[in-house]
Amino acid sequence: MRRDATILIAAVLALGLSLSGSAGARTTAGLNIYAAASLTEVFKAYDGTEQYNFAGSNVLETQIRQGAPADIFASAAPLNTQRLFAAGLVDKPVTFTANRLALIVPKSNPAGIKSIYDLKSKDVKLVVANTAVPVGSYTRTVLKKMSLLEVLSKVVSQESDVKAVTGKVALGQADAGFVYVTDARPVSDQVTVVKIPAWAQPRVRYEIAVVTKSSNRTAAEAWIKGILSAKGQAALKNAGFLSLPKPT
Repeated sequence: MRRDATILIAAVLALGLSLSGSAGARTTAGLNIYAAASLTEVFKAYDGTEQYNFAGSNVLETQIRQGAPADIFASAAPLNTQRLFAAGLVDKPVTFTANRLALIVPKSNPAGIKSIYDLKSKDVKLVVANTAVPVGSYTRTVLKKMSLLEVLSKVVSQESDVKAVTGKVALGQADAGFVYVTDARPVSDQVTVVKIPAWAQPRVRYEIAVVTKSSNRTAAEAWIKGILSAKGQAALKNAGFLSLPKPT
């Protein structure tokens, strides 16, 4: 009997250690952060210990609606976070940074583009993001402000996120594309930036929120507090993002 009891106790202890290890796996694996594709480099540089899912903000919104195991959602447009907030799927979002748009062309610049207005007068293969993606919507805002919506007839492909647009231009598969200025930086040896006038810039605001069903809320709230801190804001600024916008 004593031997049987010893074996039982050993089994219980082993099971306890196994369960403890399993529970710890969620913590050591880090947070699941769903973030706009344009945040890829800066978020990884700021904190490389977490698990990231980078994509178009609209795609990430859909995934969260479908129950994806996200802890945090960082969007390139308030529309996506605010819709989830209205549906009770994320806590109240906060603005944490801003950005600007730019036109990029390959270093070889085969179409000879030196100004945004050249898109109208030259034979151009233009690539943009589709309208459901924040950068795609912002692109059309720029073109409307500059009375250049007609250049959309020169679009050869509409991409699912800003990284896809950047990649096609960098590889010379298109003559020009609209991206965030921060996305041009990592490929600065492959593309040239054509600035967009300040008056034509859209209001690009990024929002972040804890996903309501997160099983790691305390850590998620702390992470967001960190990105809003001086350290987090410095990381964003170093990557080319704009300072935290003042409340309006």
